[in-house]
Amino acid sequence: MANPDRLWSRLILHFWALEAERDESVTPIASLTAEPDPVAYLQTAYEQTVEATSAPNEWKGTTTACGALLHHTRGTAASEPLLYVTNLGDSQVMVLRPEDNAIIYKTTEQWHWFDCPRQLGTNSPDIPKANAVMDKVEAKEGDIVLAMSDGVMDNLWEHEILQSVQDSLQRWASGKIDGATANKSEDPNGEMLYVARELMKAARVIAEDPYAESPFMERAVEEGLAMEGGDFL
Repeated sequence: MANPDRLWSRLILHFWALEAERDESVTPIASLTAEPDPVAYLQTAYEQTVEATSAPNEWKGTTTACGALLHHTRGTAASEPLLYVTNLGDSQVMVLRPEDNAIIYKTTEQWHWFDCPRQLGTNSPDIPKANAVMDKVEAKEGDIVLAMSDGVMDNLWEHEILQSVQDSLQRWASGKIDGATANKSEDPNGEMLYVARELMKAARVIAEDPYAESPFMERAVEEGLAMEGGDFL
């Protein structure tokens, strides 16, 4: 049986990326002062997804939306990278600076109430142009941008995410990964794939432990709910 939420999330991401690529106002040959507008891109993506899932298809579903668009200020002697981070719901973008062992930015979760995030889709009142939040984040070479669902955020605290990434970076740099030598020349993206997989494995361990302490459990207790363990949905 198909997962309707999965279709909605994939369509939103597909149309969102297309709108960003189509914006000619922020191409290298366009105005030096032009800026991308990821909230507007997301609004268009939302409208296209509604159309694509309406009659005769009638495909119901919902999704949160979170992303980071890398942009550079042009026309200056020293152009610096700038992240345009957009969020609607309880997924999260987190920017790490490994050289400082620090989290320099993270989005704020949006909830209607506990365990009911803002979301786009069937029967939801939320729309990007009214509810999405966009921040500009100054970045530098070497920073790591994580885009995570609540499957990570509900199971790992921020310091655990940072530690997992740092440990994975160190193991990769040493050339020894799970008893095997990493061949960095064969896969230039291998380091980040390894970091992502190790982070997911760490989150899964907590999610499958019915007695683990987790951020999700902590929030539930704060709401007066008797709950323990991770969040495995």
